[in-house]
Amino acid sequence: TMKSFFYILFSIFISFNLYAQNSGSLFYSPEFKWKIQIPEGFEKVDHEEWARFQGKGEQALEKTVGQDFINQSKTIFVVKSGNFNYLEATYQPFDTKTDGSYEEVNKFMNDIVYKSFKENMPNAKVTNTRTKEKINNLLFYKNTFEIAFPNGMSMKMFMFSRLSGKKDFSVNIMFMDPKKGEEMLTAWKNSLF
Repeated sequence: TMKSFFYILFSIFISFNLYAQNSGSLFYSPEFKWKIQIPEGFEKVDHEEWARFQGKGEQALEKTVGQDFINQSKTIFVVKSGNFNYLEATYQPFDTKTDGSYEEVNKFMNDIVYKSFKENMPNAKVTNTRTKEKINNLLFYKNTFEIAFPNGMSMKMFMFSRLSGKKDFSVNIMFMDPKKGEEMLTAWKNSLF
């Protein structure tokens, strides 16, 4: 169902520290030396709203994995336009000495998300591709999910991530409205690092 989809989706993105965002504002992260123009018409997602999705989504992933899901991710910001169009940036600690190969962990997480979608939405057609893409000359892993629901509705999700020092930096774009999706993708692709 659509509700199950969002529980799974939001479990991936645990939010602890939401920063205030204004629609159409320029956001700067000194930690990642990253600038992005937030598209007009997008609003900050309330911490409590985001947290509601987390618990249920974590349960869905734990069911898929068969063990407790521990996520140390910190949210840089989350903005939305309407109910199904989100742009989110997160980071979490990642040390290749203790966590292993970043590429292998990225593939593993991609596979878990894909499996969760398939298991929890058996009537939807879920497709997944893994590629790499440069954003302002920095190479990011790009995991793409497309979900076609039996009622004719569809959703796309893009997960861009890269290792920055000892931090896994991710930008996630989810949308049902192609116009809003294009606005978010354009903002992201015009990012400066």
